[in-house]
Amino acid sequence: MSLPALFRGLFDDASVFPPGDLPLGEAVPAHTGHRLAWYAESVGPFLCGAGRAGELSALRPEFPVALVLAPGSSTYRPVPGLDVVGVEVAASALPELPDGVLGALELPYGEGLFKQLDQLAGTPHRAKFRTGGLTAGAFPTVAELAAALTACAELGVPYKCTAGLHNAIRHTDPVTGFEHHGFLNVLLAAADPARAAEALAERSGAVLAAAARELTEPQVAVARRSFTAFGTCSIAEPLADLAELGLLTRENR
Repeated sequence: MSLPALFRGLFDDASVFPPGDLPLGEAVPAHTGHRLAWYAESVGPFLCGAGRAGELSALRPEFPVALVLAPGSSTYRPVPGLDVVGVEVAASALPELPDGVLGALELPYGEGLFKQLDQLAGTPHRAKFRTGGLTAGAFPTVAELAAALTACAELGVPYKCTAGLHNAIRHTDPVTGFEHHGFLNVLLAAADPARAAEALAERSGAVLAAAARELTEPQVAVARRSFTAFGTCSIAEPLADLAELGLLTRENR
């Protein structure tokens, strides 16, 4: 199988976070395996809570790591033995970060979003949007997510997403009844922000797959400059969705 540019570096490994909760001793070799697999280009950094950074360092990982600070914390300290390439923060502002470390500031949805995005505009850092969780309220509506992605496009602020995006297509979870966004929906919304709400609301895999195949190279570049990655507890699950949709068999862009 080939890996189109649309999906390269898209899947940040959040296997140690809920609902995966994989022990670090298992997650580290598993991530190493991902980076040796045929789909290695799709895999982003390994996500780890900053409070467990010492534990992770003791395992001597030989791959890039993004540290997730505790909610409300904006203090970052380098960790010996870790190749830290990113720091993710749910606070009022990003900490001062060294060159080569990309910040992601988790922002709430709502009327004040433009003002909060201003602090990221013109910097190399990203916004971070929560797209799911353990309650129905953790999932933004189509209108809320579309407004956030459109605001980012207007200000030139890239973003990543976290939680709830394991599957490619928008769907209703048959067990919880929660409305899940699809990562393919978000990619298409990023490619054409003027039609973000329409792309996010689409539930047909055939329609979304056809739209993805029709993207031009410039459109793919626009999509990935905006929607840079999302955290997923499973690397296999999103890849399986893409394979089922026939989106891993094209020539690379």
